[in-house]
Amino acid sequence: MTSVARVLRGRLAGAALVLLSACAGGPPPPDWQADAKAALDAAVAAHLKGDGRVAAQELARARSQIASTGRPELMARAELMYCAAQVASLAFEPCIAFERLRRDAAAAELAYANHLAARVLSREDIERLPPAQRTAAAAVAGGSASFGAVQDIDDPLSRLVTVAVLFQAGQASPQMIALAADTASAQGWRRPLLAWLKLQALHAQRAGDAAEAERLARRIELVQSGH
Repeated sequence: MTSVARVLRGRLAGAALVLLSACAGGPPPPDWQADAKAALDAAVAAHLKGDGRVAAQELARARSQIASTGRPELMARAELMYCAAQVASLAFEPCIAFERLRRDAAAAELAYANHLAARVLSREDIERLPPAQRTAAAAVAGGSASFGAVQDIDDPLSRLVTVAVLFQAGQASPQMIALAADTASAQGWRRPLLAWLKLQALHAQRAGDAAEAERLARRIELVQSGH
């Protein structure tokens, strides 16, 4: 059976790198691909857990492996995957590492980078996004996103990214924000959980709901106590 190559194709679901896979009897993938995927997976996981030291180490390892190919478009994809994890944690700073590589990025990655910043995309660029993100992109472009559509996103990280994009665009309902907090909580992802809980607490304070604000403060304190 012939092998099927999928070289570092960006994947929203799980925000990880999909690397070359071979059918039975095909040649094994190069070591750098497996090493880069493992390192990027570990970097994203550490970031979500709130372990910045490990995240930085693993991201550096992934970059080193990808740099060995001399292909900046692959590096751009990896940087974008890590930036997606940051957006899921409500960190909306520009993705500087990706921007340095923008000129070499493929159309799908350019569309995704703009999506993470909640920019209005063309119909063609929306189609370039992974299916889980198209509802949010269409909403940013002038449509709307229902709670049910967001809830139906199976992958936890993709769901967080979706709500984060909608939040940037001013279209995330309180119900969606609560869903994002619950999603991060179920995964034990400390960094995004704290971000979403603090957002909920801010909304409760502004609404004058002291009891809810105090309940959320207790949850925040508990999460922080385990760090």
